[in-house]
Order: sequence, then structure tokens, then C-alpha cells
Amino acid sequence: MKKLAPIALTLTLILAILSANALPALAAPSDSDQSDQSAAPTETTPSSNPTTKTATKPSSRPLVADEKTVVAVRADSPITIDGRLDEPVWRTAPAATGFTQTNPDDGSPATEPTEVWVAYDDHALYVAAFCRDSEPAKIRKRLGRRDTQTDSDWFGVAVDPYFDRRSGYAFYVNPAGAITDTVLSNDINRDDSWDGVWETRAAVNGEGWAVELRIPFDQLRFTKKDEYVWGINFRRMIRRKNEESTFNWSPRDEAAFVSRFARLEGIGGIRPGRHIEFIPYAVSQAQLRPAEAGNPFETGRRALGNAGFDLKVGLKSNLTLDTTVNPDFGQVEVDPAVLNLSAYETYYQEKRPFFIEGASLFNNFGRGGVFLNANINWPMPRFFYSRRVGRAPQGYATEDGYVRMPDRTTILGAAKLTGQLAGGWNVGFLNAVTGRELASIDQEGARLTQEVEPLSYYGALRVQKDIDEGRRGFGLMATGVMRDLDGGGGGSVPNDALAAMLNRNAFTLAADGWAFLDKGKSWVVGGWVGGTRVEGGVDAIWRLQNSSTHYFQRPDATHVELDPAATSLSGWGARLNLAKQRGNVMVLFNAGALSPGFNPNDAGFQQGGSDVINLQFLPGYQWTKPGKVFLRALAAGGWFRNYDFGGNKNWDGGLAFFEGQLRNFWGVNAMVAYNPDTISKNLTRGGPLALIPSGWQIEGGVTTDSRKAVVFELFATNYRRPRDGNEWNGRFSARWKPGSNFSLSVGPTVGFETSEIQWVRRIADELMTETFGARYVFGRIDQKVLGSEVRLDWTFTPRLTLQAYVQPFLAVGHYDRFKELAAPKTYEYNVYGEGASGGGGGGGGAEASTIVYDPVSDRYTVDPDGAEGAAAPFSFSNPDFNYKSLRGTVVLRWEYRPGSLLYFVWTQNRADFANPGNLRLGRDLGDLFSAPGDNIFLLKVSYRF
Repeated sequence: MKKLAPIALTLTLILAILSANALPALAAPSDSDQSDQSAAPTETTPSSNPTTKTATKPSSRPLVADEKTVVAVRADSPITIDGRLDEPVWRTAPAATGFTQTNPDDGSPATEPTEVWVAYDDHALYVAAFCRDSEPAKIRKRLGRRDTQTDSDWFGVAVDPYFDRRSGYAFYVNPAGAITDTVLSNDINRDDSWDGVWETRAAVNGEGWAVELRIPFDQLRFTKKDEYVWGINFRRMIRRKNEESTFNWSPRDEAAFVSRFARLEGIGGIRPGRHIEFIPYAVSQAQLRPAEAGNPFETGRRALGNAGFDLKVGLKSNLTLDTTVNPDFGQVEVDPAVLNLSAYETYYQEKRPFFIEGASLFNNFGRGGVFLNANINWPMPRFFYSRRVGRAPQGYATEDGYVRMPDRTTILGAAKLTGQLAGGWNVGFLNAVTGRELASIDQEGARLTQEVEPLSYYGALRVQKDIDEGRRGFGLMATGVMRDLDGGGGGSVPNDALAAMLNRNAFTLAADGWAFLDKGKSWVVGGWVGGTRVEGGVDAIWRLQNSSTHYFQRPDATHVELDPAATSLSGWGARLNLAKQRGNVMVLFNAGALSPGFNPNDAGFQQGGSDVINLQFLPGYQWTKPGKVFLRALAAGGWFRNYDFGGNKNWDGGLAFFEGQLRNFWGVNAMVAYNPDTISKNLTRGGPLALIPSGWQIEGGVTTDSRKAVVFELFATNYRRPRDGNEWNGRFSARWKPGSNFSLSVGPTVGFETSEIQWVRRIADELMTETFGARYVFGRIDQKVLGSEVRLDWTFTPRLTLQAYVQPFLAVGHYDRFKELAAPKTYEYNVYGEGASGGGGGGGGAEASTIVYDPVSDRYTVDPDGAEGAAAPFSFSNPDFNYKSLRGTVVLRWEYRPGSLLYFVWTQNRADFANPGNLRLGRDLGDLFSAPGDNIFLLKVSYRF
């Protein structure tokens, strides 16, 4: 609930430093994203190709990028993609050999030789590889669903058709025929959501395994020329050794990937293909949920159907237009249950294909050039958050009666233009229109409708230009949201509350850029600056000023104030990053600011309030060469601090952390951090400043060797404020891989927290002059959270898979020792029912306060200065909770032809809220599993033309 921000740093900075070189590559996959499945591949006899008979001796010295060249030859006869390598072209094409390790022994020659050949014809690029192996019986051949990096051997080819040393595509295949593909950007970033249409086949023989790939030119973007020079690289993973090697070596201490590609020469006389895809779809859905007596909308059964299509057109060689009409944006996996007692919304990952494909250009805003990333108490504003489009309606019905609310907003149509313009400008332009949504209301048989979401437009424009092969760059981003709040066609009953809730228009405009400061690209400076403007009615902007993003109503704030007549709100934000990200010594300095009026949330997302100035400095040292204990390791530490624009220090502290991989391939990590006393502007949720007492945090984790049949992970963290409370969280996961195409993972979590200052509510009382005419009520919370995630992956073929996900979740909180803040900027509280009141003004303080609980109404009544005092009593509902949830989904996915899919999905949700404030595991689990469930059965079929 009040976690120390360095937790986020451990997940961002460490991974960025240790994995920067391996992010787009086939590094040893973590158990969190492995499917770890296999099936026996086709066994073949050794090929008759004479070049596969002779092993090329690896070079004893790794070469830099400019020293390696691959020559492609034109194929004069058809190439059959069968993994046999028996076509004539593979006998004449020059072989690329001499791979170099990046893991585990960075810079050493690969232990097993690999030979690669490249050819082409008028329509496609062909790549053949023979991965020799001295122990072919030990080749890992696990099967997995597309884009799942299974625990197996792999071979991959990555190309940079623009030869800008910043972007490209990567294609990977394993000996079982499982595939994954990705779009590369910003040198090391990857977007796995892209699914190209290409062909591959692998085969194992007595000397190793062979693979062939056919990549159509119409799947790639490049500028038409007579002769082409592309970037290219090859990667190989030998899983039993955890060995990863590349043709063109990129050292682990360099945050680089695409910029280290070799040259691909020899291609000529081709042209980019005209790519057109038309994918119609149909979906049927049955919803089964408990019937509600008297409610005509909840009869227990409901059937739905829908149809639409997606169209993808290559407008020019470098631009692609994606359009969709009446799209099906249903998710096949439910969002996880979370407990959120903060004032801010929860961020959920995007899972809808139209939005996740090509999203990297939008998501990489402000991150160009700077690969190191740490966010310690920084709100991390995103200018575009695609889940705003098609969200659940934000309004509500104001009429009495039974109500049926739409579960999402209908997307009438959407279009997205992506690619590269003349002059090297990368562009992304997304537009979507969502329909007006109506709630249906039944008043004893009379049917009414009321608008709960207006007709809306969402737009996002992103342009970016790389200069001097990515040594510098510049970009712009703009978003816009426009809502029709005039109520035309807005149902049979007007909804005046809607215009008071929603902003009419919202716009953002921002610029980002970066520049490397030295020839070796070790030091880099980058960042962004931008502004936001929100427009609406007086009531909507008043609500916005009072929201948790702004809290302009803070009574002791001298730099902000409420404007009751305002019809707009504007603000600015900026972030500066300076980093040394190559070599053993690493340095990261960040400075950021969000003005009090900054608000990107109509089209974007911000994980906290504005009115913040953030500073952090984090030096570190990484070991990339294997030692006696560790294969690689990182140690770092630093300092961080936050201010508001009034000069108040809102957060402060220091930390140190370590992460490493042992020689037995176990991973370990640890962190310690300390926060001194700070002043919070958010604890009272719009009230005066309050003191947050000092605290310290310690955490650690261990992960076992992911090559084994059973893999374990353990993580624990403890954050303690001696004057306030204690928080402990633990996570344990086990992944079992009993067969070649089956895996089961179980990941229980547990958390315990006590805190004296959990927010309850605000009570207006002009007698409480010490806290500016209001009582800010808190309670002591004793909170327990138990949960687990269970995942099953069963892969029958690379095109036919079954996945299941179940998440039981229990969160119980009990409140007592209710109290009120006694004075701003202090940790002084008046505890109700314990001694004399400290309330000022007319509060008196002579009589003891009283608090009484009424079990019938489930409410507390407080008299803050006793029966003889002048302050009026007030009451509030019992805030205890016992939230129990069971969410699950089963997905059968069949790609019956390339790009054409059939889904069968079963989703179930159960919830129970009985016995608030009291945890009894057996009883609560029984209540959960016996609670009525909502079941949704969905069948979807699409066909790609």
C-alpha cells in the first residue's frame, strides 16, 4: 500500500544494465516468460551439402562490427523450406562463420561451430544455418506457442533494412519448429507483438540441426534502390550450456544491438512488396451468470454476436495503414486482481492486438538513446495509454430502477499509419472513434435509456528522426481527446452529471531527443519536455482541480489555489537524463519536474500526482567477465529526493543493491534502502501537509537454474517505519516441466502490513482550526493479502495450443485506533477514545473524545471533544474489508493457416465480501469457491486474405 519506491528501481535499472545487450536477443529466458515445451522434431540424415561437412574454426579474436560482411547471392532455382539444405544455392553462397559468445564467457569463441548462408530472389530473403553440435542427442527441442521463448536451443537472424543502425526485425526458430519474431527499435528495444508472415523449417541430424527461413520482402520496410546494403546479425543459443553467441559480437558491457550488426551486401534488382491484408472476423459469446429476482436484465443467460474486419495496406514502401471496422477488442486473458487503497488508479497492460502491434514508437517516447532507466518515486507520465480507448463507460445512471451498464465502450472504427517518411522520419498516427454508450434502466416495466459515455475521438501522433546513425535524435508527440458532451442522441433521459464528470477536450504536445557525447557512445544525454491542456465545463474543471493528480484544495499550499470559474487547466513537464552506459562503470543521473497543472490522463496515464520535482543519482559497477563465484554481476547505489513546487521535501533517501548470476546459473539479488522523515502532500488527500516517519527497507531474492525440469524463485521484502508500522511481502514460484510440450507454474504470494496512518475520510469542522477547518481521519490497519497465480501451457503443435490461468486472491483489512491529524507537518494525532482531544479552536481539549461502533448499521460514531464539547459528532462506515476473488481463463488457440486464427475461450470470475476484517483461511476459501460465478464462453474465427 505504501511501498518504498526503490522496489521499482530494482526491476528497471538492474534489468536495463545487465540485459541491455541481450534484450532483443535470445538470452537465457527467465521462468516468468518461458513456456518450456518441446516435441520431437523430424529426424533426418546428414545433408549431402559438402559445406556442412567441414567445420570452420572459430576466430580467436572477436571482430568489431565494421570488420564483418555477409554476402547474399541470388537464387537461380526455387528453394524448398524443409531444413535439409540441399539446394544448389547453399553450395555456392559464402558461409558466415566464427561466432563469439556473449554469455556465459563474454568475448570467447563459441564452443560449437555455426555456418550461415544468405540468398534471395525477387520476392524473399532466404537464410540457411547449420548449427553443429558435438552432442546432438542433447539438443533441446522444446515446443512452444508463437512468440514464447521456450527453454530450448534457438537460432535467430536479425536484419536492419534501412541500415540506420537503430531499427529492424528479428526472426527466431528452435529445433522443434517453434518461432518468435520481433520489431527492433532504439538499438536495443524490441516489440514482440508484431507477427510477420514468414516460413521456416528445422531438422535435427547426426551432426547437429539445420534450419531454413524464407522472409518475404513485403514483410519488411525499406527504401527502393538499385543496390542494397542492410545490417544483419545471427544469434545462437545452446540451452544446455546456457551459451549464447553471435556472428557479429557485441560486448555485454555495451548497451548496443542493432548498431553492432554486420553489413549485408549483394542484394540488388528487387523492390519492396506491396503488402495488403484483409482479415474479417466473427465472434459469438454466451454469458452465464446468477439470475437476480425481479431484475429483467439479469436472467442468468445472455447471447451476443459480432462481426467486423481489419485491413492492412502498404501505401508506399515505407508506410503501412491499419484500419479496423467494428473491431473485436475483447481480451482472451483477464486482468489480475489487485488491492489498491491509494488515491490513484491501477495500471494494466494492453492486450489487444490492434494497439500492441507497432506500439513501441509511442512507448519509447523520452527514452531514445538512454537505455538505463530508474524511476524512484517519479510518476512516469505516459502521453498515450491505449487502454483509454474502448474503456468501460465513465458515467453512471442517475435514474432509479434496475440498470444494465455496458461493460465497455464500442470502438466504431480505428486507423493507424506507421512507417518511415522521406528524410528518415519515423511516424505513427493513430485515430479512433468510440460510440455513445447508453445505460438501460427498467422502472417497473417502463424502459429508459441514459447516456453514460459520450461520442469521443482519440488521436495520437508520433514522429521521430535519427541523425548520424542514431548518435543524435529528435522527436515530437501529440495527443488529443474530444468528447461530444452536448447530449445529442444521448438517451431518453438526459444525464446532466456527465458533463460535470468528463473533460470536453484534452491535448498534449511534447518533444524528446538525445545525443551521445563521445565517439564511443558511452555518455549520453536525453530527455523530453511537454505540455498538457484540458478544457471543460466549470464543474468538470473544478472536479479536476480537486482530484488526486492535483489537490489544488490543499489549505496550506502557497503555490496553488482553486479557481471556481476555470474552464481549462494547463501544465508542463520535463525530464533530463544523463548516463554512462558502456563499460564497467555505470552512471545515471535524472532530473524531472511536473508542474501542478500537468495532466496527461485523458489520453495517457500517470502513476501519481503532479506538482513534483524529482532528482536521483545512481552510480554502479558491472562485472561482465566470469569470475570464481559469479558469471556476471552488478552493484550500484545512490541517492534520490523529491520536492513540490512549494519547496517542501516530499521524499528522500539512499539505497544500495546487488544482482548477479552464479556459476551454477542461479540468480541472486539484494537491496537495502533508507528514508529519513519527509513531508507528504498526498497523505491527507487534499488536506494539509503531514509528516511521514523515517523507514528502512531490505529485500532479497534467488532464482534457480532455469534449464532444470523444476525451477524455483523466492523473493522477500520488508519495509519498516518504527513509529508507524511494518510491511512484509513474499513471493514464491515453482515451474514444473515434466514433458516436452507441457509446463505448470504455481506462484503463491503473501503480504502483511500494519500502519497507524491509513486514510479513512475527511470531515468538515470549522472548529478544527489547527488543520484549517477539517478533520482528517485515519485508522490503524492490519492488512493481510494472500494470492497465487497458476498457469498451464500445453502445446500440441506450434499452431495449436492450450493455455489456462487461475488466480485466487484474498485481501483482508481490519481498522482500529481511529484518529485525526492534530497539526500540519507533524506526526501528531488525536486518537479517538484515548485521552483528551487535542483539537484546537472550539475543540476545547478538556473532555475525552468518544467513539462508538454500531454493529447494526456497521458504522462508527465519533464525538471528537466529548458530550460537553462544542464539536458536532460525525459518523462513518466501517472500512473493514474481506475481498475474495477467483479469476481464470482457458484459451484454445489454433492458427489453422498463416495469420488465420480460431479461438475458444472460457472465462470465469467469482467474488465474495463476507466477514470483513476477519481472516480465516479455510472459511474464506470455502466462501470463495462456493460463491456464484460469472461464466463467459467465446468463439472467434478470423481469416487472413
